[in-house]
Amino acid sequence: MSAEIRALRDDPFEQLLRLEARMRAARLDVAAGQAQTWSGLGFRINDAWMVAPRDEVREVIMPPRMTRVPNVRAWLLGVANVRGSLLTIIDLRQFLGMPSLEQQRTQRVLVFNSERFPAGFLVDEVAGHRQFVPNEQRREIVGGAGNFAPYLLSAFVRDGQPWLAMSLHKVAGSDNFKHAGL
Repeated sequence: MSAEIRALRDDPFEQLLRLEARMRAARLDVAAGQAQTWSGLGFRINDAWMVAPRDEVREVIMPPRMTRVPNVRAWLLGVANVRGSLLTIIDLRQFLGMPSLEQQRTQRVLVFNSERFPAGFLVDEVAGHRQFVPNEQRREIVGGAGNFAPYLLSAFVRDGQPWLAMSLHKVAGSDNFKHAGL
């Protein structure tokens, strides 16, 4: 039996403490800007490519069948039962002031990773996970991002393509989101 396995069997609590300390150190590196990469889930709204922080998206699903909710803004598409939990579905395109699209095969719902706001955000397309290095960051793009700007953390450019880093937490915390009723 290896020493690591023996240590797990003999003192699992100590192993958990060591793991927690390593994770805390990694979080501090990121917060201090010492991380080597920034990663998130890429998606598209209209012609804009966005990226949401990895920890803000629990999962990506096909648009579910929804029940319309009366007397709410048009961007609140309805509620859906997703694996036994009620999920509010938001058309992110409409929320940001753009016209909605007819249903398309590429559309997906980003399930927001929050117990407080059980929501899913309908987007035009998902591009998968993306990683960016510090020299790809372009904060100056944020100011000219129009309706996206209040919800952005930063921006990146890779191979001439801008990627706007959007915070779903900022969307969910906005006054507009909190006042979905008419």
